[in-house]
Amino acid sequence: MPGQRLIVAITGATGAVYGVRLLQVLRDTQDIEAHLLVSDAGVLSLHQELDLGRKEVEALAHVVYNVRDIGAAIASGSFQSDGMVVAPCSMKTLAAIAHGLSDNLIARAADVVLKERRRLVLLARETPLNLAHLRNMTAVTEMGGIIFPPLPAFYQRPKTIEDMVDHTVGRVLDLFAIPHAMTPRWKGLKGET
Repeated sequence: MPGQRLIVAITGATGAVYGVRLLQVLRDTQDIEAHLLVSDAGVLSLHQELDLGRKEVEALAHVVYNVRDIGAAIASGSFQSDGMVVAPCSMKTLAAIAHGLSDNLIARAADVVLKERRRLVLLARETPLNLAHLRNMTAVTEMGGIIFPPLPAFYQRPKTIEDMVDHTVGRVLDLFAIPHAMTPRWKGLKGET
């Protein structure tokens, strides 16, 4: 087994750039094996937002699964992984995970990650949030998952959208103790000038 295995899922919420950028960084990081799932709606978002097709994104991963293949290796707790990131995570996928529906391989793999007490990070994308969204986020949090809305940080004064995306992806990598130099580390408040 490589140093780390990370499952990455891209769903149909806006923000496909987060999943793609994460895959790009993982591809260029030694000793990390990326296992990819892309929902049908995720394929639509990749095309709409980034002009990318399924095959182009699949080429960024080491292993690719069909979301309908609930018999895949990652559907079992015996599959060794360090966890899973759903980037972006639609409210439909969040609801399926929160209620243990396992109606496709994304929800099943997330269920396995939770039951095996591994790290699950959901880049939940929706605004404004309704009560069902909030309750589903609470349920996933109570099960040990991490709700990580990809909100931009401005204290580092990003100059481009890419800077904001990299900051978010860097923070996700931090949650898995994956070294990176995507953004500068916070050094405390500047003194007044």
